[in-house]
Amino acid sequence: MSKSALEGVTVLDFTQFEAGTVCTQTLAWLGANVIKLERPGTGEQGRGASADQKGADSYGFIILNSNKKSITVDVKKPEGKELVYKMIEKADVMVENFSPGVIERLGFDYETVRELNSRMIYAQIKGFGADGPYANFPAFDAIGQAAGVVMSVTGEKDGPPMHAGVNFADSGAGYHCAIAILGALYQRTMTGEGQKVEVAMQDVMINFSRSAWGRQFMTGGKETPRVGNEMPMAAVAPCNVYPCKPGGPNDYVFIYTSRVPSSPQWKRLLKVIGREDMMDDPRFATPESRYEHKEEIDAMISEWTMQYTKHEAMGIIGKADVPISAILSTVDITNDEYLRKRGTMVEIDHPVRGKLVIPGNSMKLSASPLEVKPAPLLGQDNKEVYKELLGLGEEDLEALKQAGVI
Repeated sequence: MSKSALEGVTVLDFTQFEAGTVCTQTLAWLGANVIKLERPGTGEQGRGASADQKGADSYGFIILNSNKKSITVDVKKPEGKELVYKMIEKADVMVENFSPGVIERLGFDYETVRELNSRMIYAQIKGFGADGPYANFPAFDAIGQAAGVVMSVTGEKDGPPMHAGVNFADSGAGYHCAIAILGALYQRTMTGEGQKVEVAMQDVMINFSRSAWGRQFMTGGKETPRVGNEMPMAAVAPCNVYPCKPGGPNDYVFIYTSRVPSSPQWKRLLKVIGREDMMDDPRFATPESRYEHKEEIDAMISEWTMQYTKHEAMGIIGKADVPISAILSTVDITNDEYLRKRGTMVEIDHPVRGKLVIPGNSMKLSASPLEVKPAPLLGQDNKEVYKELLGLGEEDLEALKQAGVI
C-alpha cells in the first residue's frame, strides 16, 4: 500500500467553521494525522451551526471535516491545558482561526508554543493582518471579499457590489494556509526549525483579484469596474450566459471566444450554430467590433441555444473546440457519474446522517491514493489519541472524563 504524502505529520486542529477547517481538511486529505481539539459536550461551533436534526452534526461540519480525528478537551481547566501542552510537544503543526486574541488568552500563543516545541509550524488564519489597523476586527467570508477587491468587481455594471455565491475568502484562506504549511514543513527538513504562518483573508482576496489591476493600469488608474458576465480585463464578445430549454433557473450555458485576432474560435462558433452568413459581416470582423455589437451577437447565439438543453449545447459547441460550459448546479454535480467515478464527489456513510454524497478531495496524487472518510463524531477518538500520543490508560481517561476535562 502506498504511503500518503504527509504520513507521520501530526496536526493539532483548533479550527472552526470554514477557513480553518478547509486548511486542516486539506492536510488530512494529504495523509496528515489531523486531531480536532474540541470542547466537551458541544464541540466546534460549526457542528451545530445549522442544527436541523437534534443530536446530529450540521451538514456544513460534515462536509468540511472528513478524514480527521476528534478529541474533547476543556482547555480552560488546568488539566486540559496541560494535556494540550503535552500534545504540542509531540505534534508538527498547529492551526487556529479563532477571533483575534482568543488563542492567546487560552495560553497557546506562538511564543509559548515555540518554547514547548521549536519544530512546530504554528498557523493562524484571520480576517486582517495582525499588525494592521483592523487586526482586532472579526471577519467572515463576505467581510474578506469586501476588504479584498472581490465585491467591488462583482455584480452588474449599474448595480451594487455583490459578494460571490461561494465562500472564496474562507476556502481561499484555508488553501493558502495549507500551501504555506507545506512550505514550512519542507523548510523544516533543512533547518530543523518551525515557524509562524499567518494568513489574512484580505490578503488572499487581493491575491485572487490581482488580474483586476491590469484593467486599472490600462485605464490610467481608474478603479476596475463591475461588468456582470463580461471579462473585467477587456471588452470581449461573446462572453455571456445564454438560455437553454426547458428554461429553468440554471438552464444556461456560458460561452466565450478569445479576443486574440488570430483565434479561430469565433468562426467555429458561427459554423456550429449555422450562421456562416455572418463570417464576413463587418460588424463582427474584429474583437472590438464584436463587442460594439454584442447585443446582436447575444441574440443570435440565444436563438440557437434555446433549441437545446444546456448539456446538449455544451456537447455540440465544446466538440467544435469553442469554450463553453453548462451552468452546473449542486444537483447537477451530485448526479454526475463521471465526477463520482473520479472522486470529485464521494459517497460517505455517516453514523448519524446516513449516506451522503459530498465533495471529495480535489487533489490527485498518483502515489498517495485516499479514501474519504466521514467527519468524526465529537470525541470519538479520545481513547485512541490520548493512549497513542500521550500514553494515557483507561483509568486516566475515566478520571479526566469524570472531572469534565475531556
